[in-house]
Amino acid sequence: MMSSIPFLLLLLAARPIFAQEPPASDDLASPTPITESSQTSSSISTASVSIVTPTGPQTVVYLDGSTLETSVVGATVLGGASSTTNGSSSSSPSSASTSDTTSTGSLIGITGGANPTGNSSATATTSSRPQQTNTRPCNGYAELCDRKISNVSMVVAHNSPFVVPHNAASNQVFPVLTQLEDGIRGLQFETHYPNASAGLHLCHTSCNLLDAGTLESYLTTVRGWLEEHPYEVIAIMMGNDNRVPPSTYIQPFQNSGMMPYLYTPRKTNATLDDWPTLSQMILLNKRVIVMLDYLANQTEVPWLLDEFNYQWQTPFSPTNPAFPCTEQRPPNQPDNVSRNKMYMVNHNLNIDVKLLGQSILIPAYTLLGEVNAVSGNGSLGRNVENCTAMWGRPPNWLLVDYYNFGNFNGSVFQVAADANGVSYNRDDCCGSSVTSGVAYEKETYKMIPFVFVSIVAFLLLY
Repeated sequence: MMSSIPFLLLLLAARPIFAQEPPASDDLASPTPITESSQTSSSISTASVSIVTPTGPQTVVYLDGSTLETSVVGATVLGGASSTTNGSSSSSPSSASTSDTTSTGSLIGITGGANPTGNSSATATTSSRPQQTNTRPCNGYAELCDRKISNVSMVVAHNSPFVVPHNAASNQVFPVLTQLEDGIRGLQFETHYPNASAGLHLCHTSCNLLDAGTLESYLTTVRGWLEEHPYEVIAIMMGNDNRVPPSTYIQPFQNSGMMPYLYTPRKTNATLDDWPTLSQMILLNKRVIVMLDYLANQTEVPWLLDEFNYQWQTPFSPTNPAFPCTEQRPPNQPDNVSRNKMYMVNHNLNIDVKLLGQSILIPAYTLLGEVNAVSGNGSLGRNVENCTAMWGRPPNWLLVDYYNFGNFNGSVFQVAADANGVSYNRDDCCGSSVTSGVAYEKETYKMIPFVFVSIVAFLLLY
């Protein structure tokens, strides 16, 4: 075993390249309500929408003349589709726990400006009707409001809850609230089920190696952030490591208060055109997409989406610094199907370490400056460029380790902004507990002995 130590330290001791700028916290203020109205022909009624504190019935008008009458009580949206003719309307209220009602047409209410580059901008109005101009950002940018979520690139924190200092199984520095404030809009992690009394926990590989607490507690924190940021749309992607039934996930989501925010597609195998725009999801307050990698059953739990029915992924736990943009999960999916689905690039480079006769994958800590960079070989920026050339559109989800590392603070968000064709403010990132690139570098080297001890302890336990 001792002969393996120099080998491990040699792999981890390659000098990192960090050119970090001092981070600046961006405490997003609670936004003021938006009220948008449209002057339309006699066949379409006026749309008046207030997002933050609606107190009465709200009417959303679509281009095809249909309307959605909604009444918001707390965070619950009730409503049903109706049609309007010559100013008269009829509606039949029904529960809007699913999002079928958003599929009746393009939403008039919140629209962003046209975008000539990056992901293409969806059209929310026609030339025959006055266009509404929205100045309130959706996920940080007004330009994204009228785009389908399938037409937006977002940064995903790989193993978001795993932020235990000096633990080999950690994948992030900052906790989930900081992640969300910095611009993370995808939260990915493993769930484990130690026993019935413990419920679902957030563990990496094993709860003996890293246990970040319960799923319910984590979701409660995320729900609190959503309440304070009503113009943000996020995704939660979970690994069902113990292959428990999908009903096991209901209680943590209910108890955390997340249920009113969950979006349910009208199709169980949605393609790019089937997804709503960010503004539609915001107006209805259905701003969270939840996916499960294995054993999802949408007949039993409609909002818990079968992940690989809706998106595909590049090679999982990559060890190849070239990051090939080939489709790996689900296996053997035809290219024509992949081209019409959302997709995620797994851009978290790992090192395969042989120890005590076993193969262990650990994050390539000392290469994070290059891996999360905007440009260069093996960079996130280069990966997105290659994927865009290969598939004709940028990836929707950019999954990364230690998002605050890169060739400058926030470089991963610069890559997403470039893919979306919008401008990124480098002063928005990242975190608050580390103030310089030197501190990052020192912290990385301090991790080396703890990484080794954690791996050995895990192997001895198993």
